[in-house]
Amino acid sequence: SGIVIFRVFDSLNYLENLQLGVDAAGEAGGFVEGTMSYTGNVADPTKGKYNLEYYVKLADELVAMGVHSLAIKDMAGLLTPAATKMLVGAIREQHPNVPIHVHTHDTPGTGVASMLAAAEAGADIVDVAIDAMSGLTSQPSMGALVSMLAGTEHDTGIDKKMIGPLNTYWENTRSVYLPFESGQLSGSSDVYEHEIPGGQYTNLLYQSRQLGLTEKWPEIKLKYAEANMVLGDIPKVTPSSKVVGDLAQFMVSQNLDKQKVIDQAETLAFPESVVQYLRGEIGVPPGGFPEPLRSKVLSSRNLEPINDRPGASLPDYNFDKSEKLLKEKYGQKYISEKDVLSYALYPNVFTEWKDYEAIYGEVSKLPTDIFLTPMEEGDEVDFESEKGRRTIIRLVSIAAPREDGSRVVTFEVNGERWFVPVTDQSVITEGAVRRKASGPNEVGSPMPGVIVGLKIKEGDVVKEGDALATLSAMKMETVIPATAAGVVKHIAVNVGDKVEGDDLLVEIE
Repeated sequence: SGIVIFRVFDSLNYLENLQLGVDAAGEAGGFVEGTMSYTGNVADPTKGKYNLEYYVKLADELVAMGVHSLAIKDMAGLLTPAATKMLVGAIREQHPNVPIHVHTHDTPGTGVASMLAAAEAGADIVDVAIDAMSGLTSQPSMGALVSMLAGTEHDTGIDKKMIGPLNTYWENTRSVYLPFESGQLSGSSDVYEHEIPGGQYTNLLYQSRQLGLTEKWPEIKLKYAEANMVLGDIPKVTPSSKVVGDLAQFMVSQNLDKQKVIDQAETLAFPESVVQYLRGEIGVPPGGFPEPLRSKVLSSRNLEPINDRPGASLPDYNFDKSEKLLKEKYGQKYISEKDVLSYALYPNVFTEWKDYEAIYGEVSKLPTDIFLTPMEEGDEVDFESEKGRRTIIRLVSIAAPREDGSRVVTFEVNGERWFVPVTDQSVITEGAVRRKASGPNEVGSPMPGVIVGLKIKEGDVVKEGDALATLSAMKMETVIPATAAGVVKHIAVNVGDKVEGDDLLVEIE
């Protein structure tokens, strides 16, 4: 397995980051697709710095790097047919022999029309999705595009009779994953105002529900647009889109507007991703960082800015050392080259997954419907647990919960009874209500979440702005700063504790 075509992009269109990726993919022998992250509207002269000149110049710079093709990465579905025609046409005129690839999302419902415009303007490739998986925040419909181009000079050559069986398969497959549907029922033409990328739109909707902000979803979308302007009006692609989304949720939960964010920047407990962005840890945005916001945030946290390629100062990654560590911890036969790569890219996520596997085993062997939908008493499942070996499991009984919330679940595994004690998370036990923070020397939680890190211990001397704890709310991590200088008198939480907004975390005297 491996990759041949490398779509090299940077969430901020930062040339130094792009150059590194282009060079690395090229040296590995890959086909390099230089990619521009699209935002704004080239057909609307009031949209600011992201005009036609900006993208044509970016295309020139990518071609000069030696890429084999150019891609336009429109993650929010902002490309209108008019803008698509202008942009693709201008790049085609400037670079007549370079393949052009257009990627969009169908969030506003105009994806098919925009991809037709791309084809007519000279694009060589457009991204689509099989009908059953298309539309909304996914890609435009393949069947629709194939049908509309049939018999024209841009006929795809795809047999429409072949699409039907594939579509039926994916319709049935999608129904299995119904519990994970976002609940989005229609397109969202207001994406032209808030500019939320398709992949993030449904995630942000889900995260907002988890934070208890469901009724504020319309406000979150408006705050997303405002947060984008607070951060300097940036292209929004992973990871920059996460920075904007984290700030938007933070602004909603704290009842902040743009001016309040700037005025209170030295004391606000910003999400960690926002602080990292302002420091320069993902690169430099088009037009530079917003001031005085950046200076206020960094100086109050005693952080030095990074003003060039952030990875340039990092030491080379030691893959051999990581491979040895992982094999010693999890066993040599359980660690592959892909595991080492996963650990290098996402060490915390990989470790959590391996710890999960250590408890529950290889759950990938289970049929999908059983993994997603709990068995009921009397249910039986038959599956291949390993090559040549089938396992038959029947759920016999689920005992009543004990005082500690545990239950004994009885299974029959190939006719043998197993008695498995499990903790039932749905059994809610009453506990002490946490005290709320009050006064400048008491630090409270800015929102509901889980404490995932403590940076201090009782008796430590801290300065105002020093990091005290890290709070996780879904995919957003927030570093909680000290609101005053002094000595840590009391820490009211432990790692793993769930907290509500304003719950007391730390007392300083």
